[in-house]
Amino acid sequence: IDSNTLLNIANAQPGQSGGQIAGQFIQVPVAEANGALRGGRFGWKNQQASLLSFSADAYVNEQGVTSRLQPTDSTSLCDTVADPEDPFGPDGLEDIDHFARFMRATQTPPRDTTLAATSDAVTGSNLFNQIGCAICHTASITTSPAGTVINGGAFTVPAALGNKIIHPYSDFLLHNVGTGDGIVQNGGQATANKLRTMPLWGGRTRVRLMHDLLSFTRNDAILRHAGEATGVINNYRSLSTTQKNQLITFLQSL
Repeated sequence: IDSNTLLNIANAQPGQSGGQIAGQFIQVPVAEANGALRGGRFGWKNQQASLLSFSADAYVNEQGVTSRLQPTDSTSLCDTVADPEDPFGPDGLEDIDHFARFMRATQTPPRDTTLAATSDAVTGSNLFNQIGCAICHTASITTSPAGTVINGGAFTVPAALGNKIIHPYSDFLLHNVGTGDGIVQNGGQATANKLRTMPLWGGRTRVRLMHDLLSFTRNDAILRHAGEATGVINNYRSLSTTQKNQLITFLQSL
């Protein structure tokens, strides 16, 4: 996704919400491009701008595996292995490269098209738009054209991914919706209590919701939204029980 696409979504949100919603677009370093800046989009805090940077970050912070992009361990306690620990293979790639390729080639879980075609899901989709959920959970985004050079020159968009209309139900921006963790990563102090809009595609496969996995029903997850989303949630509260169930049926089809 072109960074300007995300920035344009952010710029449009205040006008769509009476000034209540304003997604934050941040620029973060691309590790494989000598720190060239690009719009962040990966991680709960948009702390990474490319899948390869995200891969290297996950390897060192979640598995303790250093690589050419993250050559220093988070802790040296009991570390007896020389760094970096992710060697190049015969193909000239490290495991972080293979992991990034795997993520890039993995499709989102498909929609439940049978459920999506029901009258309740169709009505729920319209309600989702009407009450303002779609301001942040953007239904459709068009990717950059094939051949576009991104990530500070480190990656060229292939034909398989270029100029595609995708349906992430996310704006990939940072928002304060009252569930922030107080953690600052690449975005500075202003992002401490902001989180990236959770993409809803594939949501029907999840039984624990929100960034902390502490919501167990879609209704509870919706009602946990506050902050910028207060107006939208008030609209949701005003729906009838039937309408709420229709909106949730739509979510269960994604």
